Amino acid sequence: MQVCLDSGAKKILIPIASATDMAGVPAELMGKFNIIFYQSPEDAVFKALGVE
Repeated sequence: MQVCLDSGAKKILIPIASATDMAGVPAELMGKFNIIFYQSPEDAVFKALGVE
């Protein structure tokens, strides 16, 4: 996430299966992003494109 922040990212897509791993991320780093969880690769594409 730090690399994404350094690159100017505002949104991050994260697989829902990795939600438990977010506990190790500092709150101030998480607060800098709009975190979007997805369930499948197809779901990730739709969310990345803003299609519901």
